[in-house]
Amino acid sequence: MRFDVYTPLPLSVLLAAISPAIGRRVAPALAARVLTAAAVVTAAATCWSLFLLTATLLGDAPPVVAEARQDGRRLAEPVPEVIGMVACVALALVVVSVQSAVSADRRTRRALRRLCEGHPADTELIVADSPEPRAFAIPGSPGRILVTAGMLSALEPAERRVLLAHERAHLAHRHALLVTAATLAAAANPLLRPVRGTVAFLVERWADEQAADAVGDRTTTARALARAALSAQHARPVCGLGFTDGAVTRRIAALQTTPPPRLWHLAAAVLALGALPGLGTAYATRELFRMLAGVLA
Repeated sequence: MRFDVYTPLPLSVLLAAISPAIGRRVAPALAARVLTAAAVVTAAATCWSLFLLTATLLGDAPPVVAEARQDGRRLAEPVPEVIGMVACVALALVVVSVQSAVSADRRTRRALRRLCEGHPADTELIVADSPEPRAFAIPGSPGRILVTAGMLSALEPAERRVLLAHERAHLAHRHALLVTAATLAAAANPLLRPVRGTVAFLVERWADEQAADAVGDRTTTARALARAALSAQHARPVCGLGFTDGAVTRRIAALQTTPPPRLWHLAAAVLALGALPGLGTAYATRELFRMLAGVLA
């Protein structure tokens, strides 16, 4: 347990370091999925490692110490007591951070649902009478697309088709779930925040590629994104997956090149990296249970 319990920390740093490169080299749909999966597993392993380190304090609990002394046994110390105390504090901070992230997500969903009030349940497109150029997908059942009159007036007919195809891609592929999962993973393990940023960018790139395929023109897609970004430059930010969110300049540049390939070997390497923290904590769990069994026997 001395080394395996700490494996999620360096592996979190490694995953965060390679995530931008994976986002550039691997097709957005594949990269977003594997990075999210790896982040969730790594975050879960990190929380479990903190729990295991906190559990080592059980060996210092007065009843356990008293019983061991009566039996003439010497208690094993898998980690220094100070590390167990630090892990206990860190675990409490993780719980607070995750609870805050969950509360923020619930507030966002409630705000999005309020935007749809008063519209028929089968209405996919909602046009808001607002001069601010905004457009974003509202996840749910059914999903909705909210577009302001200001955004529609800023785009040409072909560019409006790009916008709608982009937002439909967000809804069809449940991009909100990926972003939420990556957000909760980053809340549980702050070292994974760069991965969350990469996933948020990748879902926009994914929707861009879907829109380009739907209209059959990458140039028109890039032009629509550029025009919408210029129009929305001074608009207030809103919650949801927006057409002009997420490093617009990089997205436009990507649309002016060929789509990135599906590099399955890199995707498999990311998944393997995400699995390593789980394996390390599983081994550490076995060692801790063995130690506790010896103490309590």
